[in-house]
Amino acid sequence: FITEMWERFSYYGMRAIFILFLTKAILLSNNDASNIYGSFTGLVYLTPLLGGYLCDRYLGNRRSILVGGIMMAIGQFLLFMCASSIQNPGLSQTLLWAGLTVLIVGNGFFKPNISTMVGQLYPQGDRRVDSAFTIFYMGINLGAFFSPLICGGLGDTGNISDFKWGFLAACIGMVISVISFE
Repeated sequence: FITEMWERFSYYGMRAIFILFLTKAILLSNNDASNIYGSFTGLVYLTPLLGGYLCDRYLGNRRSILVGGIMMAIGQFLLFMCASSIQNPGLSQTLLWAGLTVLIVGNGFFKPNISTMVGQLYPQGDRRVDSAFTIFYMGINLGAFFSPLICGGLGDTGNISDFKWGFLAACIGMVISVISFE
């Protein structure tokens, strides 16, 4: 519950301010910002196929979740650094692409395996699995509810240099997720 809640806090918190950051701070057009956002979201949903395969073949659930969580925390930190360096467009853009790439790959390891781990907590046929997934999804919803309020409140203040605080909050959420998992 706690691990997934903070992971969803991190993910939805970043997404709450991402388009605003791209258009207000990086000064991309709405069309370019939407294309980046859509590509990011699409890849986030595609990479779990590869992450699940690598988990099944080589890493195992626990290690995949840990690697993915650490990568996502690093990705969020890179977005914080990107927003902290908007006065240097070359560096900021490099950090943006690096952060998004690390987030996408990390998600591929984390997302399919955390759900699988919940299902593996109980023997096959155990009726408690439904209750476990209900609690798990409550964590998802709770994290998704609070993240735009907190990350958005910190990041979208009208001052473009404040976006970094929203990304930092998302990073801290992912760090808490990894620590609670460990």
